[in-house]
Amino acid sequence: MIYVENKDLVIPGQILADDEYYSGRGTFKDNGKVCSSLMGLVSLRNKKIRVIPLKSKYVPKKGDVVIGKINDVRFSMWDVDINSPYSGILPAFEVFGREKKELNKVFDVGDVLFLRVVDVDEIKKAKLGLKGRGMGKFKGGIIVDIAPTKVPRLIGKKGSMINMIKDKTNCKIVVGQNGLVWVKGDEDMEQLTKNIIHLIEAEAHTSGLTNKIKNKLYLAIDGELPPEEVSEEEEEFVLEKPKLQNFKEELEQEEREAEEKEAAESPEAEDADEAAEVEETEEDNAEKDEKPNIAEVIEELRKKNKNKDNTISLGDNSNNSLILNNK
Repeated sequence: MIYVENKDLVIPGQILADDEYYSGRGTFKDNGKVCSSLMGLVSLRNKKIRVIPLKSKYVPKKGDVVIGKINDVRFSMWDVDINSPYSGILPAFEVFGREKKELNKVFDVGDVLFLRVVDVDEIKKAKLGLKGRGMGKFKGGIIVDIAPTKVPRLIGKKGSMINMIKDKTNCKIVVGQNGLVWVKGDEDMEQLTKNIIHLIEAEAHTSGLTNKIKNKLYLAIDGELPPEEVSEEEEEFVLEKPKLQNFKEELEQEEREAEEKEAAESPEAEDADEAAEVEETEEDNAEKDEKPNIAEVIEELRKKNKNKDNTISLGDNSNNSLILNNK
């Protein structure tokens, strides 16, 4: 039995489910019960239950794209803050290969960069690189800090949420998987985008969030709610799809039936039917020819087996014998 629903907010020690459910990250088992070990949101998948923390620090993973700030310039690397308890380093050879340059003339303390995690060692220290589209130093803009666990909600399904914000505010937005977001645009739009991002972070667990954010943007920028015609047209289009598909199938079926009818009524089909009838007649005649003529057989037997009484007897049993007399 389960006592919570997906995306429910739970607290440490709260009982979530009975022993028939598997204990995932953010939970523990106590006397056959699955309990939460932190404050967060319930995540259910089949029989596995997890709790996603509301606040957490970023743990680097190879392949992640992150936003980092230069903390220190060393002899052959930059020390980078990646919003994590674990440190990040950007080796000089990842920037300009074997060529020797003064590092602080390329990136200096306080610079904000868009980077990729190249590797992570056994103590979670992240080696960073700049190979990839859009990687490098940011110029201007502001940095917005959110919980890394809320990044997927900010991006939205197939980028729907973040693209909606970009289109409406005309701001450039880059989201790092470590929870840092770079925003650049008009000053007013930067502040509006910052507020919208924090609203998404605070209400990430609620339903209907996309429409709520859309209304907020339109009210703040246009002074009115978005028109409803757009959603109605999309709904009508979705409803029309099956009708178009069924209509096409009906046409194809009619075409097939018309072709079959035309083929059946064609002269070639009539000739084929006549040929089939002739063939059947010949087969019947052949079968008749193959059948033995009883009279001929009896006559043949009579000639061969004449007795004195001019009688032919077939069979030894008097009750079941066939006697033919030639009078």
